Amino acid sequence: MVIGGGASGMMAAGRAAELGKRVLLLEKNAKLGAKLAISGGGRCNITNAEDDERLFLSKYGAADKFLHSVFSQFGVRDTFSFFESRRLPLIVEAGKRAFPATERASDVVAVLAKYLKDGGVDVRTGVTVKHIVAADGRIESVRTSAGYFSARSYIFATGGVSHPETGSTGDGFAWLKELGHIIEKPTPTIVPLKVKEGWVKKLSGISLPRMKITFFLHGERKFSRTGPLLFTHFGLSGPTILNSSGQVADLLQEGSVRAYIDVFPDFDQGALDKKITEIFDANKNKILKNVLKDIVPPGTAEAFLSLMKDIDPETKVHSVTKEARRELSASLKRVPLLINGLMGFDKAVVADGGLPLTEIDTRTMRSRLIGNLFVTGDLLHITRPSGGYSLQLCWTTGSVAGTHAS
Repeated sequence: MVIGGGASGMMAAGRAAELGKRVLLLEKNAKLGAKLAISGGGRCNITNAEDDERLFLSKYGAADKFLHSVFSQFGVRDTFSFFESRRLPLIVEAGKRAFPATERASDVVAVLAKYLKDGGVDVRTGVTVKHIVAADGRIESVRTSAGYFSARSYIFATGGVSHPETGSTGDGFAWLKELGHIIEKPTPTIVPLKVKEGWVKKLSGISLPRMKITFFLHGERKFSRTGPLLFTHFGLSGPTILNSSGQVADLLQEGSVRAYIDVFPDFDQGALDKKITEIFDANKNKILKNVLKDIVPPGTAEAFLSLMKDIDPETKVHSVTKEARRELSASLKRVPLLINGLMGFDKAVVADGGLPLTEIDTRTMRSRLIGNLFVTGDLLHITRPSGGYSLQLCWTTGSVAGTHAS
């Protein structure tokens, strides 16, 4: 029995069926793969195409030493083979992020649904598990909204607590705790940042393909990241921000965090001033607000101008002083923001917390307390960045759990 019809649950159920077992998959949603269908903005970042396994596993932080065995059984190359052999080729983009060539997460769900069908998996959707019945170190049955079900072995694949609207409401954590396991408290780890400044809302939906953001605590520089950024109605998102949020969360424990965005990280201030001068010289009789559109990323001119208090946007370019022009270039190299928090679980791409890896045999994904229980995916306490690492963990742990539960 597999409880949970998300990425790891479907992989586990399909694998067990492939090995000849009768498999029952219980999912409380009306459809399988609810969270998977919205992952990666609907494009589904299936994995990360990093060939160096040691480098790949290092992205999981302290968990990496536990994961070598499980990844040797089903790793990144196996993920490519799994989907491509089922007529869903993958493409690799910046940061080695791999997506389905169709760029539709729904196609990933469809491949897994067919995997289940081909294996004869008995899929029951709209069934909620109410209670786990266990005795003498084994699960005997589960009580559900559709009655009692029992099996020889059980796989918990309910997901964590990120995007609770998709059904990830922490049910599995509660069951594991009742069965005697330790559960680390979940926290959102890959999550957008909230900012105080209202002008950011004017840029909601606009992205900067390449910028540098530097974070300060009590006036002291802490760290910087360079890459794409997405403005939202509440603050900042995008891969660069999501992969910074864990460190920002730690800084926020000590006080307010200020950040500065460098809109032109590949230019020093002198080079940027020279670029602006050339554009000004070619547009001397136009007004500043119209010419700025040729300098800054599309859609950002009005917002950035509002930050420059000493420059009138209606000024003719030929009347802009050297000092004002230099203020403009300096401002674009250091756009200030006050970070006043992180978004919650509803916006989190990944939340850590859950079952510590010391509580399971990571060669098989079997519980060390409950002899016929296996645990997968986001129920495990593993911190990881965005970029395909979370779903790869689902494919890997799901496949290995399905194999050894059989």
